[in-house]
Amino acid sequence: MKTRMTQVFGIKHPIMCGGMMWLCKPDLCAAISNAGGLGNITAANYKDGKEMRQAIREVREKTDKPFSVNLSLLPSFRITKEMYQDWFDACIAEKVPAFEISGTPVDKFFGSDAIKRGHDAGCKFIHKLGSVRHAVHAEHAGYDAVIAAGVEEGGHPLMDDVTTMVLTPRMAETVKIPVITTGGIADGRTLAAAIVLGAEGVMMASRFMATKECRMNEKVKQELVKRHEFETMLYGKTIGFQGRAMKNDILKQIQDMEAKHATLNELAPFLSGLRQTAIWDEGDIEAGLMPVGQSIGLIHDVITCKELLDRMVKDAEALLKGSRLK
Repeated sequence: MKTRMTQVFGIKHPIMCGGMMWLCKPDLCAAISNAGGLGNITAANYKDGKEMRQAIREVREKTDKPFSVNLSLLPSFRITKEMYQDWFDACIAEKVPAFEISGTPVDKFFGSDAIKRGHDAGCKFIHKLGSVRHAVHAEHAGYDAVIAAGVEEGGHPLMDDVTTMVLTPRMAETVKIPVITTGGIADGRTLAAAIVLGAEGVMMASRFMATKECRMNEKVKQELVKRHEFETMLYGKTIGFQGRAMKNDILKQIQDMEAKHATLNELAPFLSGLRQTAIWDEGDIEAGLMPVGQSIGLIHDVITCKELLDRMVKDAEALLKGSRLK
């Protein structure tokens, strides 16, 4: 399946992995890239640029294929601007194939010359966005592609609350750079749908959790298989920091506090990403927020990254040719 996404990023399949704190590390990144997609290592997993460079080099020991680095330029209780700058500089020095950016645009966060610095080092830039107006800015700023992130996605969807079904064609008809779709993507049917809507490929995160190469407690992987599409909820709108996570006791507590107009400082202990380590490592799904999208309703098994990507592309191609899946 050749698209502008596969051509721009030099990959076999038009499928990439999104950033996932504590999970997107070299093993999973390399497995996705070796399977033909665009793997991801997430900068927030590392304490400084030195560790970031070590992770990049570890990926390159495991694959000779392209991969991306996620920089989520969002407000954080733990990450300082100096840490973001250190990661960015390390990635430029290592000439990473691509950046997957969310939050504040790179040119506004690091300065107007940031994209040129990356391009001069051979890096490409993708920005994950929830609105057409932000995609227009990204195109003018020099990004190589944008991601249309529907409100169905896990993590932090834009507060505009526009769905993938509407956002993808709106973005594709507005900008000339490749549009990649995320939010509700997990199988060949949703890959085919994204292509029909005008996208050049897709990004997934939740679906890659339920793969054999993902370093996550097996209990949590089986929980993803068991859960349904209605078992996620939005939170954080009252403090201007919307997110989507799986329903659990912590999420209910946050929503109850928001209903009583809790402040950011009051909510902070419950929003911390440090709580997630007990989920991923120990399988305690009540330990903290578990960022996943509505696509969990489409996760029915735990397989290898290669099996997942091969199956998705095979099914999508069949559907685009007019066949029905068995």
